[in-house]
Amino acid sequence: MRYQPKLHKRHLDLTRFGAIGRGLLVGLLAGVVVSIFRFCIEYGLKFVQWVYGQINQNPGLVIPWIVVSVAVALFVGLLVKQSPDIKGSGIPQVEGQLAGELDYAWWPVLWRKFVGGILGIGSGLFLGREGPSIQLGATIGQGVAEKLHQSGADRRSLIAGGAAAGLSAAFNAPIASTLFILEEVYHNFSPIIWTTALASAIASNFISLNFFGLVPVLHIPYAQNLPLNQYGNLIGLGIFLGIFGYIYQNVTLTMPTWYAKLRLPSWLDGLVPFLLVIPIGLKWPQLLGGGNAVILNLAAVTPALLALVGIFVLRFVFSTVSYGSGLPGGIFLPILSLGAILGALYAQAMVGLGWMPAGFVPNFIIFAMAGYFAGIGKAPFTAILLITEMVGTLHHLMPLAVVSMTAYLVVDLLGGAPIYEALLEKLIEPRLPEHSGVQDRLEVPVFEGSQLEGRQVRDFKWPKESLLIAIRRGERQVIPHGDTLMRAGDTLIILTDRGNRAWVRHQIDDLTPATP
Repeated sequence: MRYQPKLHKRHLDLTRFGAIGRGLLVGLLAGVVVSIFRFCIEYGLKFVQWVYGQINQNPGLVIPWIVVSVAVALFVGLLVKQSPDIKGSGIPQVEGQLAGELDYAWWPVLWRKFVGGILGIGSGLFLGREGPSIQLGATIGQGVAEKLHQSGADRRSLIAGGAAAGLSAAFNAPIASTLFILEEVYHNFSPIIWTTALASAIASNFISLNFFGLVPVLHIPYAQNLPLNQYGNLIGLGIFLGIFGYIYQNVTLTMPTWYAKLRLPSWLDGLVPFLLVIPIGLKWPQLLGGGNAVILNLAAVTPALLALVGIFVLRFVFSTVSYGSGLPGGIFLPILSLGAILGALYAQAMVGLGWMPAGFVPNFIIFAMAGYFAGIGKAPFTAILLITEMVGTLHHLMPLAVVSMTAYLVVDLLGGAPIYEALLEKLIEPRLPEHSGVQDRLEVPVFEGSQLEGRQVRDFKWPKESLLIAIRRGERQVIPHGDTLMRAGDTLIILTDRGNRAWVRHQIDDLTPATP
């Protein structure tokens, strides 16, 4: 009688099924809220542009409009004063939440960010809707986690899912939105995080498409794909974008210092952009807002070289002034619009020199958006996918990759840091270890070249406030022992006190600098 091996019955694992279900719920809620947010901003901007048209016909209306602008600036400033966590784009705050660096009550931030963002961005300031949309989505995820009594890793997955849903509804780009959260915000490709985030982004995108239709957000027609003999210009464009990306990083990060010289209470800083936008609106109302219309207009009718320089200087200066004031609004879309202008500027210069046919100017506008964001955000994968989804074609993948990698490398060589990480560092202060009495998990990836790679568990001096409980290796988990070898690609699962997650992470980062 032959021996028959005993088959082990597989138990049904509903972990990811539950994560996807909760992610869909968060995505649907975030999709509704962010779509309404986006709708209000778009029609608010149209109303403001109409008002400037009326003022140009009847100059006497400028005085009451100044009064209204000051009143709106004061109201939004009061919202910021009451909830400082609504300042700026909100992406650094979400990144801080996921890292355990900071936390806040979800409801006050949700409604104040919603109202303040509509009033600030819809007034024509050069601020983007995408950062606030990410924070709105993340805050909804936080609220759902509270209502469902989720904590620890499950709570973080809902916050990350909500963040992806917010960006997806803002740009109709669910794949890039998921990757942005993993690459730029969470810094870890955790299976539960990416499944929850992708489910949320898809659900949110479905809601947004019902509001705004199927046409891509930045649908730019172009005559033909870029031939290989023009790829040299892609390198030149990447270098050009990298240099200006590094300048943008430094100016944006130093703006709060410049505002401090005004010696106004910080919540009143918003008066500056609200007053400065009035002459811009009177002279060039078509340039107001985050830059979506600017990009589409550039691609349709590209101005002459000198006009492009003027538009770039105006949008560069005023977008940094707007963001530096601390008003609720992002830099994501302004960065893309600046990239589009630089792309048009570079292309027009090459056309003028006879080094490129004029028909490729729209192509370079598309490429430059990805390159400029890749350099400033140091997230090239997100940049490539984001522009692919926003433009609505896969034909530009290779040129987008060339420009994005070149710009990324230039900023890296100049010493630039990821803009959202740098902004987060300005928000937080170093903390000592603390004890909340509640345990939580920390996931630490082992990268190629890390000092953890190739070492045994016993050979590493682990922080006192931590315990390595598992190593995720592909689809399986390894129970670590003292002689377990850590490999590149592993994810270390570390148990610590909930209040110590950020502190332990910093301790490990300090002990494991990447080798050159």
